[in-house]
Amino acid sequence: MRGRRPCPSNRSVRGSNGHGGRWWLLRAKATTIKEALAKWEEKNGQKASEAKEVKLYGQIPPVERMDESLSTLVNCEKLSLSTNCIERIANLNSLKNLRILSLGRNNIKNLNGLEAVGDTLEELWISYNFIEKLRGIRVMKKLKVLYMSNNLVKDWAEFARLAELPLLEDLVFVGNPLQEKYASDQKNNWIEEATKRVPKLKKLDGILVIKQEEDEEGGGN
Repeated sequence: MRGRRPCPSNRSVRGSNGHGGRWWLLRAKATTIKEALAKWEEKNGQKASEAKEVKLYGQIPPVERMDESLSTLVNCEKLSLSTNCIERIANLNSLKNLRILSLGRNNIKNLNGLEAVGDTLEELWISYNFIEKLRGIRVMKKLKVLYMSNNLVKDWAEFARLAELPLLEDLVFVGNPLQEKYASDQKNNWIEEATKRVPKLKKLDGILVIKQEEDEEGGGN
């Protein structure tokens, strides 16, 4: 998929230098959330448990697990874990104030785990992952902004689940197979078809959605 940074393999790799010598390349151990938080605190001079915004994106080596150390972020309103190698959303139960969650450019395959922040999350940035199904998204009762470009959604049935989000108004969906199919077919209008299924959208793929309201008074007569 375009723009995706491959995560390193969990296995060691053996090879040859072409001159009879052999070498071993062993991937470094993944960065834990605890280690990433310690680096963040050192850099920012602040306790992560007191911070409203915590940025743990692009760790080297990358973070692979959203582990229980996230439970310390009780005051966090915006959390960034993008550009890592996370496969599963987890351990958000203690983040009772979380409004914005950034998980772009990971290896996430589904939305399980978001129910823990369903009552507070207003923005989810989850582009460049491997999400095909949107099952469970209805728990996001306050979600207004969803950036999920370059995932794997290919069916209208899955897309239509977004209509279950009562406050969703800003959606970025470009780069999913469903969108690419319609964008390449001039006979079909992607924005028109998408907004039929999710009629409350105000912005789609960065474009303002303009609806032609019918005159309830029969043309003003």
